[in-house]
Amino acid sequence: MSFASLHASAVDALARFDARTDADDALRHTMLAFLDAQPRGCARANVPGHITASVVILNEARTHVVLTHHPRVGEWLQLGGHCEEEDASLPGAALREGLEESGLSRLSVEEDLLTLHTHPITCSLGKPTRHLDLRFRAIAPGAGVPELAISEESNDLRWWPVDALPDSAERTTVAHQVRAALARG
Repeated sequence: MSFASLHASAVDALARFDARTDADDALRHTMLAFLDAQPRGCARANVPGHITASVVILNEARTHVVLTHHPRVGEWLQLGGHCEEEDASLPGAALREGLEESGLSRLSVEEDLLTLHTHPITCSLGKPTRHLDLRFRAIAPGAGVPELAISEESNDLRWWPVDALPDSAERTTVAHQVRAALARG
């Protein structure tokens, strides 16, 4: 694929996003305007900012969520990261990130966006930038909580009960994502 097809996938996902709040709708419009002005807005090398793809992974029973203790941020977060040129779509990028970072062998990622988020960060390029994060929901098939395998992109990785999330500065954002994921059934 190409960054052009990822760009089109991001525009499509944002156009279809069902914003539940005025703030979400404003962020959706901001991201669409960003993509209109930045044809390579899905590429990590796009220093003004770039689209990233995250995935909120629930177990099949919807009782646990996978969180990683992110080495750069130092907080418990959902899995996700940069788009790669070979990703077929934004949901595909979220799926790839989820599989790579969790060690799970299978995930079912939904095509519709779950939530949106933007944050400043200094990426691996060493320059301050902004992530415009498109977040998707995924279900890990199987009974219980499938075994995880920590990757080099994480300090720690574990299943957390959805009603007992870890304390962190990002707790409100993570809790919002988990509530949104559970609301879909």
